[in-house]
Amino acid sequence: MTDTRTATGGVPAQTGADEAQFVPDGEETAMGSGARDGDPHGVIAGAGPVTGSGERATVRLRDGEPQEPPRYAPEWLRLREPADAAARAGDLLDPLRVRLAGGSGGLTVHDLGCGTGSMGRWLAPRLDGAQHWVLHDRDAYLLHFAAVGSPRASADGGAVTVETRRGDVARLTPDALTGAGLVTASALLDVLTREEVGTLAAACAGAGCPALLTLSVAGRVELTPSDPLDAEIAEAFNAHQRRDGLLGPDAVTVACEAFAERGATVRVHPSPWRLGPGESALTAQWLRGWVGAAVEQRPELAERAGRWLRERLAACEAGELRAVVHHSDLLALPKSAGGTSS
Repeated sequence: MTDTRTATGGVPAQTGADEAQFVPDGEETAMGSGARDGDPHGVIAGAGPVTGSGERATVRLRDGEPQEPPRYAPEWLRLREPADAAARAGDLLDPLRVRLAGGSGGLTVHDLGCGTGSMGRWLAPRLDGAQHWVLHDRDAYLLHFAAVGSPRASADGGAVTVETRRGDVARLTPDALTGAGLVTASALLDVLTREEVGTLAAACAGAGCPALLTLSVAGRVELTPSDPLDAEIAEAFNAHQRRDGLLGPDAVTVACEAFAERGATVRVHPSPWRLGPGESALTAQWLRGWVGAAVEQRPELAERAGRWLRERLAACEAGELRAVVHHSDLLALPKSAGGTSS
């Protein structure tokens, strides 16, 4: 595994992804100060739940691959972080704590495709004991944000330290996870292929460590008030998510099979975004990405989808739109040293 490492000791001072942008006539399409200042008509670069046509998620870094500019805007990752934190399935933490209890020497956590480090900010303060987080991403810019913004202490006041590794997490080997006590990821599984999920499951099994993989898209969206075009856009979006062999809404099913085949006990829990008037900025950016992917998949939707999006954005700005965007969280517990999983 090729990587570039930066370590920060002591207390250091976003699987979401890009979208194919689709904006109705008359709206600003370029990123500008409006996006940073909360203008619902400004489009944040990198906002939205899918990658553009022919692109791969930023967790990829192949040997010899030319460097590319960052695709994930920290602004988008910051915008979605409160909704992610509220959505993650806290019910999976109790069985995880049971598995982790009794460990000595502190817990080493590998966070794959870490973005700006939101998973660590959510999870580290919910687990006891000293922790060392190893943050993986291909984007050095995002790794900087993740390291700087990492939490200072665990639930019981234990020290939290962090290091960053820049490399190809989709080709992890057990050696890369030597000493790992836990593997985490957020919004990652749905932008991997079946082969890559198998590689991830094999690496976790080889290292004998649990995996907590959150916020994988489930392929279902509920909008209130509803519209007849909702289902058609959702179907086109889901087809776009599955392009080029990516798993999209099939990711959790495939991951469950991959971990179970390697002897792990797998638990799945829903983790939906619940977006209302208080999340209007996030909803507006998500809507643009959702519709943009649908139109890229089915260009014949463009005219109707444009009208639909204008109406939805107006309702969002007026505080009249609510959305439930379904995700799933997965906890895989490998067989323990005694040969059982729990």
